[in-house]
Amino acid sequence: MNETLPPCPECSSEHTYEMGALLVCPECSHEWSPATEEESDEQDAKPVKDAVGNILADGDSVTVIKDLRIKGSSTVIKVGTKVRGIRLVNGVGDHDIDCKVDGVGPMQLKSSVVKKI
Repeated sequence: MNETLPPCPECSSEHTYEMGALLVCPECSHEWSPATEEESDEQDAKPVKDAVGNILADGDSVTVIKDLRIKGSSTVIKVGTKVRGIRLVNGVGDHDIDCKVDGVGPMQLKSSVVKKI
């Protein structure tokens, strides 16, 4: 096969081929876009920073710096709420922190509304 095509990300098969704009694996039938692979590498290289500019990492503790209204609820996360054990993710929109907020539950937050403790 073509040596320039990457192996399948699902089963690591080297027998991938192009079908239009997608790459296809004949062994596991997985289809993916080569652009998605490059974009994810670029996003991993970019550090996630809080509102002040500190670099965040998995497991850090942060404090909310402004009141946050929760969509679809009357609950509000108040300024100064501490969130422990964050996880960095590529979430919906600008949301790049996955966490559990005490009294609210699991949710995603934007790094621009938190400050590292």
